[in-house]
Amino acid sequence: MRTVELVCSAGLDAAVRSTWERLAAAGLPSLARNIHPTNRPHLTLAAVDDFPPGVQHRLAELFDAALPLPVTLDRVVVLDGSAPLVWLVRPTPALASLHAAVWDILAEADGLRPWHAPGAWMPHLSLALRFRNADLRLARAVAGGQRPTGEFEAARSYDGADRTVSRLGRLR
Repeated sequence: MRTVELVCSAGLDAAVRSTWERLAAAGLPSLARNIHPTNRPHLTLAAVDDFPPGVQHRLAELFDAALPLPVTLDRVVVLDGSAPLVWLVRPTPALASLHAAVWDILAEADGLRPWHAPGAWMPHLSLALRFRNADLRLARAVAGGQRPTGEFEAARSYDGADRTVSRLGRLR
């Protein structure tokens, strides 16, 4: 599996990581416990089985033109399904347009994950996996009701086969 992800500016990254740490300190599930070097706050735009030829270059061109992109986080919720605890990202026309453009580029890719599709996608940054809805009130208190702002400043792809990431676009 290959993903297409946006990564946070330093300040926004620090705000999310601080919340990860506070959740862990409160005894709640948290991505702070994931010590893999690829673990960092990110927004997943799409996931596919593999990139068709030329797609990485087209994605890099898109991100070079579109980033940085301002972002504001919204409320903390537990998503249905696999029950992750997430910080919703306030959708903007620019983010929706970028998301749709990524999907246009990936249209011929095998294994597009439908939960990332335009119309179904709920933009978010993950805080914890397999979270119990019963702990949501405490998690919201720990998060503090803040609405951090920043930018998505770069894009990357995670390769699930070898657990590595690669940049999509120039370094910022």
